[in-house]
Amino acid sequence: MYFRASASVIKPRSRRGGGRPTIADVARKAGVGAITVSRALREPERVSEELRRQIQAAVDELGYVPDPNARALASARAEVFGVLVPSLTNNVFAEVVRGIYDSLSASPFRIQLGNTHYSGLEEERLLQLFGSQRPAALIVAGIDQTPTSRKLLESAGCPVVQVMETGPDPVDMMVGFSHLDGGRAATEHLIEAGYRRIGFIGARMDPRSQRRLAGYRAAMEAAGLFDPRLVTTTPVLSSVSLGREMLRDALAKVPTLDGVFCNNDDIALGVLFECHRASIAVPNTIGIVGFNDLDMMQVAFPSITSIRTHRYEIGRRAVAMALAAIAGNRPEQRIVDLGFELKRRESTAR
Repeated sequence: MYFRASASVIKPRSRRGGGRPTIADVARKAGVGAITVSRALREPERVSEELRRQIQAAVDELGYVPDPNARALASARAEVFGVLVPSLTNNVFAEVVRGIYDSLSASPFRIQLGNTHYSGLEEERLLQLFGSQRPAALIVAGIDQTPTSRKLLESAGCPVVQVMETGPDPVDMMVGFSHLDGGRAATEHLIEAGYRRIGFIGARMDPRSQRRLAGYRAAMEAAGLFDPRLVTTTPVLSSVSLGREMLRDALAKVPTLDGVFCNNDDIALGVLFECHRASIAVPNTIGIVGFNDLDMMQVAFPSITSIRTHRYEIGRRAVAMALAAIAGNRPEQRIVDLGFELKRRESTAR
């Protein structure tokens, strides 16, 4: 049984003038001492099931809510997980955040969410803000922090989990997968399916997409197929309509293009729509592979092959690692690679 409420101080305090209920009010209502209430709310495993229910009934009846500021003063740490992601509208990061929220729903911890908008300077600003509030843990997307952000994370004084990637030098802990290996696997699949003039089409081209491009290039060079004209990229924000435009650009450079690896699923869907518009047969004339495997890849016609990433599980695992560290059981495995799956579908089934 879990308690959402958590006591902030042990010393009994009475309600004054009909204000909000205090821990002393809960203690009187439950017929126990304030120390017992505090222990039950903060460490429920240390009291009996019957006593937990008795105290929780008093909490519910009185509507007791602890003062987070007082708790922070008592513990020197706020009961807050700071979470930084580059986008709140991108479904990829929304799934990570959902995993984090679901994992903390039965805990006393709250979530403070920050959107860096893919900006290193904004990430620095938010880390300075979050750090000043002494969070219990920080979960940060990516491994490409600026030197300033890296120093802020190293001096945060709390568990730090970098998510959505793996690398050799974590600030503290890390859970994700290799984007380079994902890009290589997608390209190798197209080569194995018989495609030869395989293009890379990518938008926004943040560091994760750059590593997918590096994986594509490694696979193409290994097969003796790489041609720089096959690469079409833009720093513009990714969208389905942009995918249509970029395929037109790619075909203008290489009319014999017969395969496309897209850096995300929005671009892949736009490529498919442009193929329909131009009467280009998929998969017989052009094969298409996306990245992340959003739901729309399965329901597109034809369905689109994509690299499935375990985003929800990444969020859950990050929380589990941080909670273990907070409890003094820091995981021996600091870098967790959850890998990815190549989901073969109709768009590459020649």
